[in-house]
Amino acid sequence: MWVLLSAAMALTGQRYWQQFVPVGEIGERVGLTWELAHLVGFAVGCVFWYCVPAMMVVKLVLRERLADYGLKLRGWQSGWRIYLVFVAVMVPLVLTFSATEHFQQTYPFYSGWTPTVDGWSRLLLWEATYALQFVALEFFFRGFLVHGLKHRFGVYAVFVMTVPYCMIHFGKPLAECVASIFAGVALGMMSLKTRSVWLGAGLHISVAWGMDACSLWRKGLLAVG
Repeated sequence: MWVLLSAAMALTGQRYWQQFVPVGEIGERVGLTWELAHLVGFAVGCVFWYCVPAMMVVKLVLRERLADYGLKLRGWQSGWRIYLVFVAVMVPLVLTFSATEHFQQTYPFYSGWTPTVDGWSRLLLWEATYALQFVALEFFFRGFLVHGLKHRFGVYAVFVMTVPYCMIHFGKPLAECVASIFAGVALGMMSLKTRSVWLGAGLHISVAWGMDACSLWRKGLLAVG
């Protein structure tokens, strides 16, 4: 009950919090553009809402260790061969779909980037916060939900987690949304087996950065001006 209710509240907070916080104005005060401020704000919001409520439930309500919810460091590299297989599958898919119009309209999220020194620094700021929110995302879905529900649902906890995970991809290209279902199940099973989310986070970040790089390459924007 606590896991599912807190997850619903966290997802709601993550979706709507920027309606009540003037992220654009705050960002402009520290030298960010309106667009970049909202993107960085989105990433920071993901880190907060995916991590803080879940961690509070684990520590204060369930009184368990965060390490048991996918954050353990010991043995995190187990199963790395399977993750390499995932990478080998994803690379040609990313290269293929990066040529589609919808893909290029969607990625990178930071559309105001220009190939200048200042543009590169802004892009790197976004990509760093983008990566951080994937670590938070993996903890929330493959850590908190999978390991928080496995005692009640067993392996079916992975499929329970996959439903909201697919739904956060609504609005993205159809192929990516469909792929999130298979990725959710695969990464969930791996987390259930290894009891760690770190390799999953690394895979997620690698794919996301690869998607942005392919999109910029397709647009001819990977040169410093």
